[in-house]
Amino acid sequence: MDLDVFVAAHQAEWHRLEVLSRRRRLTGEESDELITLYQRATSHLAQVQAAAPHPGVEGRLTTLVVRGRNAVAGARAASWRDATRYFTTSFPALLYRARRWWLTVGAASFLLSAVIAWWIGTHPEIIKSLMTSEQYEQLTKPGGEFETYYTEHPSANFAAQVWTNNAWVAAQCLISAVLLGIPVLFILLENVLNLGGGIGAMASADHLQLFLGLLIPHGLLELTAIFVAAGLSLRLGWTVVDPGPRTRAVALAEEGRAVIGSVIGLTVVLMVTGFIEGFVTGSALPSWLRIGMGLAVEALFLVYALVLGKRAAAGGEIGDVEAADRTEHQPMVG
Repeated sequence: MDLDVFVAAHQAEWHRLEVLSRRRRLTGEESDELITLYQRATSHLAQVQAAAPHPGVEGRLTTLVVRGRNAVAGARAASWRDATRYFTTSFPALLYRARRWWLTVGAASFLLSAVIAWWIGTHPEIIKSLMTSEQYEQLTKPGGEFETYYTEHPSANFAAQVWTNNAWVAAQCLISAVLLGIPVLFILLENVLNLGGGIGAMASADHLQLFLGLLIPHGLLELTAIFVAAGLSLRLGWTVVDPGPRTRAVALAEEGRAVIGSVIGLTVVLMVTGFIEGFVTGSALPSWLRIGMGLAVEALFLVYALVLGKRAAAGGEIGDVEAADRTEHQPMVG
């Protein structure tokens, strides 16, 4: 195929398709013409891809085909149905399908944190090398810096601050997917060092109960959200290496859309943890009630991800957008 001749021969009808696909209202004759031109454009795109691949021509034809399809089928406006579908089907299915990644990340993080906590708690010289005795006392004592951290600011402001900070950490994990998820390992390591170090320091001062009473109410769900973001990032990065039975382009498109979509769900989860941390963690409620609330919201999330998610995945949901909203991977010749 002589690509220049092919483009010259069909340039006019491509332009006409572009014009018609941009119009809000069409006459009956124009609607018939639009359908015909859309079918021809899909055929032209398939011909170019098969006989004379060219990024510029393929890009233009792909754009025309998408616009034409939207004009023919009608662009669907977002609605409450989309939000309901996302939170009851799409997001839980994504969590379930990626469960091996984020559950493994969580288990490894907790195990490593426990090792660090044991090491610090049984080796007082480590703490002495990191801070002075006065600093250690001020940090770990009841009413010290660790405890007042949760009560020194107005609850609403503190909740907003915590939510913003945690959302940024989760975003960093998701953004790391473009680098095969490798930066996620450093984010997780920092998280593990902070968690293990805090547990070890408070345990060495015999205030572990105080620490857990302030950490568990919000911390379990908060950490789980970070583990999910990290797991999704690592999973997308691995897709580059092993796309499975799909082509690499199709696999990356599907998994990439799912990861981007997870931002909404994780934002809501972290909003819940921010509310708990701002209004419950540092409150005057008894420790058993605060800890019980933390365990309850964590259990609800796991049921949501592993039970509701399994049901959605069994129905064929993969966490991607609806099939009607996906770009066709291979144009159909009309």
